[in-house]
Amino acid sequence: MSLLLRLKKTLKFNVAVSNKLVSWNRSADCSSWGGVTWDANGHVVGLDLSSESISGGFNSSSSLFSLQYLQSLNLAGNSFCGGLNWPNNSFCSSQIPSGFDRLANLIYLNLSNSGFSGQIPKEFSLLTSLVTIDFSSLGYLIGFPTLKLENPNLRMLVQNLKELRELHLNGVDISAEGKEWCQALSSSVPNLQVLSLSSCHLSGPIHSSLQKLRSLSRIRLDDNNFAAPVPQFLASFSNLTHLQLSSCGLTGTFPEKIIQVTTLQILDLSINLLEDSLPEFPQNGSLETLVLSDTKLWGKLPNSMGNLKKLTSIELARCHFSGPILNSVANLPQLIYLDLSENKFSGPIPSFSLSKRLTEINLSYNNLMGPIPFHWEQLVNLMNLDLRYNAITGNLPPSLFSLPSLQRLRLDNNQISGQFKILLNASSSRLSTLGLSSNNLKGPIPDSVFELRCLSFLDLSSNKFNGKIELSKFKKLGNLTDLSLSYNNLSINATLCNLSPSILPMFTTLSYVDYSNNSFTSSIPEDIGTYIFFTIFFSLSKNNITGMIPASICNASYLRVLDFSDNALSGMIPSCLIGNEILEVLNLRRNKLSATIPGEFSGNCLLRTLDLNGNLLEGKIPESLANCKELELSYHESHHRPHSNPTWPLLQIIDLASNNFTGDLSGKFFLTWKAMRADKDGARSELNHLQLQVLQFGQVYYQDTVTVTSKGLEMQLVKILTVFTAIDFSFNNFQGEIPEAMGSLISLYALNLSHNALTGQIPSSLGKLRQLESLDLSQNSLRGEIPPQFVSLNFLSFLNLSFNQLEGEIPTGTQLQTFLESSYEGNKELCGPPLKRKCTDPSPPTSEETHPDSGMKINWVYIGAEIGFVTGIGIVIGPLVLWRRWRRWYYTHVDRLLLRILPRQGGGVHGRRRHRSQRQRL
Repeated sequence: MSLLLRLKKTLKFNVAVSNKLVSWNRSADCSSWGGVTWDANGHVVGLDLSSESISGGFNSSSSLFSLQYLQSLNLAGNSFCGGLNWPNNSFCSSQIPSGFDRLANLIYLNLSNSGFSGQIPKEFSLLTSLVTIDFSSLGYLIGFPTLKLENPNLRMLVQNLKELRELHLNGVDISAEGKEWCQALSSSVPNLQVLSLSSCHLSGPIHSSLQKLRSLSRIRLDDNNFAAPVPQFLASFSNLTHLQLSSCGLTGTFPEKIIQVTTLQILDLSINLLEDSLPEFPQNGSLETLVLSDTKLWGKLPNSMGNLKKLTSIELARCHFSGPILNSVANLPQLIYLDLSENKFSGPIPSFSLSKRLTEINLSYNNLMGPIPFHWEQLVNLMNLDLRYNAITGNLPPSLFSLPSLQRLRLDNNQISGQFKILLNASSSRLSTLGLSSNNLKGPIPDSVFELRCLSFLDLSSNKFNGKIELSKFKKLGNLTDLSLSYNNLSINATLCNLSPSILPMFTTLSYVDYSNNSFTSSIPEDIGTYIFFTIFFSLSKNNITGMIPASICNASYLRVLDFSDNALSGMIPSCLIGNEILEVLNLRRNKLSATIPGEFSGNCLLRTLDLNGNLLEGKIPESLANCKELELSYHESHHRPHSNPTWPLLQIIDLASNNFTGDLSGKFFLTWKAMRADKDGARSELNHLQLQVLQFGQVYYQDTVTVTSKGLEMQLVKILTVFTAIDFSFNNFQGEIPEAMGSLISLYALNLSHNALTGQIPSSLGKLRQLESLDLSQNSLRGEIPPQFVSLNFLSFLNLSFNQLEGEIPTGTQLQTFLESSYEGNKELCGPPLKRKCTDPSPPTSEETHPDSGMKINWVYIGAEIGFVTGIGIVIGPLVLWRRWRRWYYTHVDRLLLRILPRQGGGVHGRRRHRSQRQRL
């Protein structure tokens, strides 16, 4: 007793959390002390202080090591590090103290997740009675220092532990190759039954010497790097019950022999490169958990899966399975968890009539068709139903909302139609997540929605809901954090709204609000900042919101995305938005905002997107915009000259087209645009934190779209696929020469400097832009020859150098001769194919001559344009119709270009997904 009281005195622990140490008291009967086991002679033989929130270490002089009769010691889940309680602090670890060799009678030792790091002392190899060792740690997952076996290594640790039955070293850095660690175990611990070495930096292949451990029943080796097929000898363990080899770099075909092991209860081969289809399952199998997600397995599910009557969990997500979901699989009587998401399953949704224990069904991202079964009343335990991204049709069964345990329902991106009705009962209040976006639901939003008092996530976007909505009713949903009503035809019932004509109810929990693409006609309330104080994402875009933007918007202290685009807002931009140090996206395009851009951009500016296009702004862009070094999209249309030296290393798209900008193009600022200067892989590296302007806030994603003029066409880019970089300075009055520094922007896909007053020669450095697909330098005063380096622009599919003062022969190359004559017209001294004028021909006549007979003037410019148009049509259409080889080449290259620039639509169910919404939520 005295030893234990001394031990308690040296330990720091949280009294409010403790269940064991707090009971150690002289006034209490020691037999009631928590975590202590006594033998008949009053000796302490067992001590369990796990999860006692102990902080602070102990050393070799601790009274713990005087408990010489101790057989079982459990210190797991504490923080013996001398600091704050793990994991609340950012760093907390210490080495295991010496003295454990004095506990010679130890049979069971558990120091898992206790804040220890560094070398495991060799003295543990002297505890020859040990049956179970557990040094596991999850600290490596969050970057904490881990335990390691270096000196001594694994062989030295276990060489004397002949009685060992269980070895748990998950997260311990062993760093050994297959033959080394396998032989170390097989030669030292012949009776080992449980081997758990996940995330130990082991490499492979797994050596055959491991099969000497004939008593092995549980093998866990996930998150190592074996880079080899699954060893077939694992099927020879007659007592094998658990085999967990997830994320081990395993390759080859599925191990058919292992699936035939009748004792096997848990099989996890997920996140490997396994291929092949599933084999037949045995009739007398014991399998309870089958996890094969994130592999390359394909084909149909075998009907013999129905033999596995003990299966409780099936996880086959993100594979290549196809065909119907068989009733033999869907009606397993013990099934609790089913995840078949992101495959190619087709056919109807099963009824699950016999799987009455199911708590989760995830069939999302497949090709399932037909209606939702109406008779699911027997699924009384179902908590999560996810059928997103299929081709489900029919009406939404109101009875779904009557499932007594349902908490999460996702039916987004299907073809469900009809009116949205909810059959409420007492259990309906459990529902916390409801996603019905991108369907064909119509009519008004029912009032019963506001009775789902536990809702935290509600997405009704991209449907056909109409009518007036009383937004103040959402105040009933006090737990709501995510609300999207976008892409409908809703209007506001202003007469019923408690806030008069304003558009928002009072929310204290909402982090995501999207009312975009509706028919809201209202003004923004003066005290809007109060209503969205905790909001991170707020969008009212594409409505008919009028009035001014109140300055109180900046009271929303957590706002990172603000989108008021495509409305009728007027007045000035609040200066507090310009100086905001939190905002990452500010989109005010296409409104009626006027005056100058007020205030200064903060030195801590975090803006990644600034869009003020299509307003009535005037004056100069503040020089302080250079502070916004995170800008990836800068898109303006106002009448002023841009700042002379902006430094935006992450800038991807800059569009200053169709304004009255003047002055020279300075080469200095091009050198600061690192995202455009990196190569294809380097550009991705520069932008990997956003992957093309996709901003993630918890479970909220914002995708920027931008309209880019390239190849004479307006294209709306939804930046979700590839790194797209573009410069468009067209239709201005820029003067001077094209800077040589522009040739350093080697990741550029599109460059448009047309319709300016640029002079001088085309810099040869533009030939370095090997990714360039569209180049337009037309309607300038450029002179000299076309640089011969242009023949290296192999991806170029659009070129316009027309109406300059270029001369000489067009460089011969496979690319430059494929463009039409119109790409070079208006350069009277230019010659060579594809132009008809040979370089030996005399200079052409002037474009305006008098007919000798009539005395009338003929304007050859207009006549030439008409002839050129007809000729051009013939050049393009004629070969397409008559020449099969040209037709093939043309469509192949056009398709390739479109796929590189425009968002891919794809086929199957993923090709059918709607892209109406620019804001996606998980």
